[in-house]
Formats: sequence, structure tokens, C-alpha cells
Amino acid sequence: MSYCVNCGVELDASATECPLCNTPVLNPRELEKIAMAQRPFPTERGQVETVKRKDLGILVSTVVLATAATCGVLNALVFQESPWSLTVIGACIILWVIMIPAVIYTKQPVYVSILYDGGAVGLYLFMLSYLTGSKGWLWGLGIPITVLVTLVAEILTFCLCRLPRSFLTVALYLFTAIGLLCMGLEILIDRYVGGQIALSWSAVVLTVCGILDIAFITMLSRRRLRNAVRRRLHF
Repeated sequence: MSYCVNCGVELDASATECPLCNTPVLNPRELEKIAMAQRPFPTERGQVETVKRKDLGILVSTVVLATAATCGVLNALVFQESPWSLTVIGACIILWVIMIPAVIYTKQPVYVSILYDGGAVGLYLFMLSYLTGSKGWLWGLGIPITVLVTLVAEILTFCLCRLPRSFLTVALYLFTAIGLLCMGLEILIDRYVGGQIALSWSAVVLTVCGILDIAFITMLSRRRLRNAVRRRLHF
């Protein structure tokens, strides 16, 4: 037996509202379901307006330019003992060049971006040569290493973009690039330091990379072996 919560009239068991005051009749158990259905937060996701790349590029360029100009002015007017501001200005140039394909000009080819990065690093090293008072290390070691790293990065990028790409092929390209880079670095260092080239630590790295490359080539050439490795490594 139930009664209306508003006027107290006895209600029929099948009544959905009070016959006297038309107050809805609700089962107390149904109230919990209704409360759970009415969430205290909106069901639709809001979206914050995205920042335009052009505005972000202007912000980054302004901050980098202001940092370089401020350090240059301080170096020229206050701290005049040495051209220390060249290190900061060079770092700002490298940062700005790296940020070009990300926020300023997104359509720039990746090969051009890598070339610009290498040029920025070379310019930075040229600025540092004024601090050391010698350019022998710059032309004998700094610039050649920069050219070597840029060339290896260009070749690796070409392989990743133009040749077949999978987990095994990417690993093959990467370990080949590491081996060649280490060998080139030791050759340049030996030529600059002693003038005599004798591979030592790079030979170990090159040997390890060569063994791994042979393993990757074997897996790529054997379809069943390649599929078995993919199933076991889940790639």
C-alpha cells in the first residue's frame, strides 16, 4: 500500500500519478537510476582553439631574435672582455633553423632542412673559432665532421623516404649509417691529430654493424624467416 507524497491519498499499485493532485508516482529505486543518468558534467567535448603555425613562428622568431640581440648589446656595451655573445647568437641561429620546418615553413623538403641544419652548425663553429683565436681546428676537424654528419643524414633520409621501409629495413639503414659515421669520424680525427689513419674503435663498431646488417639482409631475403621473426617480435 502506497500514498501520495504530496496530498497523502491512497494510491493504486499500478498508478503512475496521483488521481487527486496529479503528482507523479516514482519508485524509490528508479530515483537512483535517474540520478546516475544526469551527469554533473557536459557530455560533449569542448575544443580549444588551436594556435596557428604562423603565429607560433612569429613568437619563436621574436624570442630568438630578442635573445640574440640582447646578448649582443650586453657584450658590446657591458661585458667587453671577450666575444662571448657569439656562442649565444650561434645557438639561437641553430634553434631558429631547426624550427623552420616545424612552425615556420612546413612545406620545406626534408633534404633542404638537413642541409640548412648542417650549414647552421658550420656557422656556429665558425663563430666559436673567434673565441678560441684559432681556425685550425675549424677547417681541420669541425667543418669536415659537420659535412660528414650532414652527408650521412641526407643518405639515411633518402633511404627512409625512397626505398622500401619496414622495421627490418629501417634497422638495416640505421646500423649501416652508424657504422659508416663512426668510421668516418675516426678517420677525420686521426688525420687531424696525427696525420696517420689507423682504425681502432670504429673497426669494432663497423664489425658489429656489419654482422647485424648481414642478419637483417638474411631475414629480408628469406620470406619464411622474415615472417617468423615478425610474429615473434610482434611488428
